[in-house]
Amino acid sequence: MKLNVLNITGEDTGKKIELKDTIFGIEPNDHAIYLDVKQYMANQRQGTHKTKERWEIVGSTRKIKRQKGTGTARAGNIKSPIFRGGGRAFGPQPKDYSFKLNKKVKKLARKSALAYKAKDKCIKVIEDFSIESPKTKEYADILNNLKVQDKKSLIILNQPNKNIYLSSRNIPGTKVVTVSELTTYDIMNCSSLVFVESSLEVLQNILN
Repeated sequence: MKLNVLNITGEDTGKKIELKDTIFGIEPNDHAIYLDVKQYMANQRQGTHKTKERWEIVGSTRKIKRQKGTGTARAGNIKSPIFRGGGRAFGPQPKDYSFKLNKKVKKLARKSALAYKAKDKCIKVIEDFSIESPKTKEYADILNNLKVQDKKSLIILNQPNKNIYLSSRNIPGTKVVTVSELTTYDIMNCSSLVFVESSLEVLQNILN
């Protein structure tokens, strides 16, 4: 499968770049995508949720009323979960939600996600470009020229570019990442993938 290489004005440069069938033409594995996205989202969780149980509450341990003869339910000390200000029974505790996933599964997941985008014709390739100083309008014009301004777009660079990142920061629905930062979640979460020409070559070398 070959794609035309565009420039930042949205015009065809006359060059073509080939998408390797071993990456963009495979039969997608939905379960691998599910596992990789699940791991990504689990890793975003801080897991710092915490409530105090009855043993952590500061208060008297004296039995607040006699066991029998009151006509009401039995009760222990004031730290019991049934009283206002008491501890919480079986409340959430700090937890690490991350889990291990094999590198081969993660690679298969990324290939599968890219294959879906190639099948849906959601991939564009542009020439390498740079922005001299952070300007949101200049970056917005590029999105407009590529006809992805109204879509959730993901721009993939070969290496970090501070000016491009800062220019994109104020525009909702667009994200800039490098090849090394590209995740299955990012690929599946966008409507349009825009590769810088050099980044596509690096990605294919990594995943092939």
